[in-house]
Amino acid sequence: MQAKDPISSNPAKGASQPAALPSSRLIQALCFVLFFSVMNATMFNVALPNIAADYQLKPSSVSWIVTGYSVLYALGSLLFGKLADKYPMKRLITIGLLLFAAGSVLGFFSTSYPVVLMARFIQAAGASCVPALVMLIPIRFYPPEKRGAVMGVIASTIAFSSGIGPIVGGFIAGHFHWTGLFLLSVAAPIALPFIRKSLPHEVLRQGEKIDLIGAGALGISVTAFMLSVTQSNVWWLLTGIIMLVLFVVRVNSVSNPFIRLSLFRISGFTNGLIVAFVGMFTVFGIFLTVPMLLSSIHHMNAQSIGFVMFPAAIIAVFMGRLGGKLVDRRGTRFTLYVAFSMLTIGLLCLSAVSGLLPWVIGLSLIFLNSALTFMQSSLAKEVSSALPKEQTGIGMGIYNLIIFMSGAISGAVMSKVVEFNWGSVNFTAVSVPTTFGTVYFSLAVLAVLNIGWVYLKIGRQEAALLRSAVKI
Repeated sequence: MQAKDPISSNPAKGASQPAALPSSRLIQALCFVLFFSVMNATMFNVALPNIAADYQLKPSSVSWIVTGYSVLYALGSLLFGKLADKYPMKRLITIGLLLFAAGSVLGFFSTSYPVVLMARFIQAAGASCVPALVMLIPIRFYPPEKRGAVMGVIASTIAFSSGIGPIVGGFIAGHFHWTGLFLLSVAAPIALPFIRKSLPHEVLRQGEKIDLIGAGALGISVTAFMLSVTQSNVWWLLTGIIMLVLFVVRVNSVSNPFIRLSLFRISGFTNGLIVAFVGMFTVFGIFLTVPMLLSSIHHMNAQSIGFVMFPAAIIAVFMGRLGGKLVDRRGTRFTLYVAFSMLTIGLLCLSAVSGLLPWVIGLSLIFLNSALTFMQSSLAKEVSSALPKEQTGIGMGIYNLIIFMSGAISGAVMSKVVEFNWGSVNFTAVSVPTTFGTVYFSLAVLAVLNIGWVYLKIGRQEAALLRSAVKI
């Protein structure tokens, strides 16, 4: 099957030339680097106590290894998305992966905490190219009827690497030394030559320059907001609000702003972001609190917790492919119904069995991990389909940023909520009522509300077209 190459091979005439679809091995290579990018973000969590002990650090200080990485990862994803609207992907992914490898080497040979932090920041700056560009390649080089399947493979990789990250981190930190976590990520650029060879040729797009002042204002605003949440600091919140106001003023005063506010008037894009934020808030809340549950109530160590969560991550690999195909066949709206229904069932199960044996909790996680892959495939296609071609990069960058911010906010909120005793209102418990059971029931209510928003706002036109196609 042939697809139109959206990048003109003859800029003077502006005509598009037909090009064959990229090799399926391109997606495999991209998933290879995505695996290391996502795993790198999660496997350091379990090593924080070891790092704190080595450098005699307080928890608030050592947490910057994760917090700083997350902030730069989110901002970098947005910036790489914007750059992809102008510069060839080959160039961007080469720069990103080489930065990622350089940060990994620096971290492995680090001898002081400031160098460790610098290495993590360089890693984040480089690794952030991966989610931005991996999301864009199916949009730019695959026809709409094939994008869901490709994004399903990507979602499977994210689920698997997220699940295996803590296990790998715990094994390396426990049996060797935590600096080995850096060395593992040096393998990511191995796939770079194949990616460069497989990506279709693109030319540098002529046109508007990137508004660096606007980008800086937005970057400071996002950083301040995320720090206000993770550190519960009102001054960071105030800084974020001030910089956001300055960013809006900048957008309205220049002809080529970093982000065009007209994007948010596109219904499919804006509503997709809302559903993504609420959905990912729910999922990240689960992934944060389940280890807390297994540790505080079932007294399990980090490695045992990883083994409880791992089977659900493996099953999600296969479910992600199924979800991608479902998006292409039945549409984003139907797939989101399935995703949030599984999410609700999984949360209600967790609410009921949080006081039971760990393996029962592990079974409940199967619904939740599978729901995540379905959600990622359908939302990525919904959001990307609503975007103008010339703004797909920045649009998907915003989408990635929203997901990262929802994770940061969810982590901060859930960490505070579980400090209170809500066990007495865990009426769904089949054994010992727990605070966690109450939290999971509350998240289930949030998932149901998201189903209602999908019904009202998402994919109505697409559903009508699918019904028409069935009648024909």
